[in-house]
Amino acid sequence: MKLFTAILLSTILGYLLLFFGAFVGGLLAFGIVLGVLIRGLMLLNEIHKIVTGKKPKKSALDEYLEERNRKENAADFKV
Repeated sequence: MKLFTAILLSTILGYLLLFFGAFVGGLLAFGIVLGVLIRGLMLLNEIHKIVTGKKPKKSALDEYLEERNRKENAADFKV
């Protein structure tokens, strides 16, 4: 069912790109394909790091959230 939905959505997207004309439709199609390929490579890189045991670097947001949670938990114990 997912495959059928993907085929149907791709067909509709193809028809929409045809309405924009060759140049604009081609640019949009190129952008979509390139974006999907780059995102796929990024996901493969993350999977490779996990499989080989290298943990991905934490973002600043993750570090901030962990620090905030530690402070909140410490404040709960002081009551």
